[in-house]
Amino acid sequence: MSGIKQLLIIGYGNMSGAMLAGWLAAGEPPERFAILNRTLKPGPEGVAVYRDIDEAVHAGSHDAVMLGFKPQQLGDVAPDLQGLTGKGVGVYSLLAGLSLAQLKHAFPDADAHVRVMPNLASRINRSPIILLEDGLSADLHGEVSDFFDTLGTAVWLNAEDRFDLATALAGSGPGFVYRFIDALAGAASELGLEKDQAQALAASMVDGASSLAAGETISPGELANRVASPGGMTREGMNVLDADQALQKLLVETLRATAARGAELSAGNG
Repeated sequence: MSGIKQLLIIGYGNMSGAMLAGWLAAGEPPERFAILNRTLKPGPEGVAVYRDIDEAVHAGSHDAVMLGFKPQQLGDVAPDLQGLTGKGVGVYSLLAGLSLAQLKHAFPDADAHVRVMPNLASRINRSPIILLEDGLSADLHGEVSDFFDTLGTAVWLNAEDRFDLATALAGSGPGFVYRFIDALAGAASELGLEKDQAQALAASMVDGASSLAAGETISPGELANRVASPGGMTREGMNVLDADQALQKLLVETLRATAARGAELSAGNG
């Protein structure tokens, strides 16, 4: 097995499309990628697009496949993909809730099986990429890490029972952040700001604050304290958020529900 020299992307939806855009933006050659997608959706310039499995099998130049279809389709699709996932091929799965054991059962001849969970910020090379593997050598582990690191930051887990929780935080997390931005802007609009102005200010503020937090060595909690001087405006607002740990408790339940759904998806595809 030679790592990811040629990647065949099976299913070309929002997430796999964002990842491919990120790789190309980072300078990866389009010839390194191919897409298997039965719809008429075009791919980026220079990336081969196959409309059926036989066409992809006949091309036969890939050493890795990335699964980007719906998790519930695995049982129906896997038998037809055996010709693309044999010896010398690594299987990389974006399928939420599907365990390594389920991937190995579906694609028993593949050399390695890797769970991958990015988010849509892959498109701008600023996504955490959660990874969990079975079958990669030490050398290939490094190559694969470098490959996904171009999309942001590759983070390897060593225990699968943490994958759903990590996915809830880093994979589903953007949805929660977008909800927060929308709610913050909505609150400002309700209190008197123009709606468009409130949305622009909220989005810009979160962008700057998150970028600063990502580059700092001190914790976000300490950053919050540095913004909030005693008796000042920010501290008064934070007192509302901090009362009875309301925000923390809300987010614990948010992540708990999200991770539990991942476990349900895995059980449903068993």
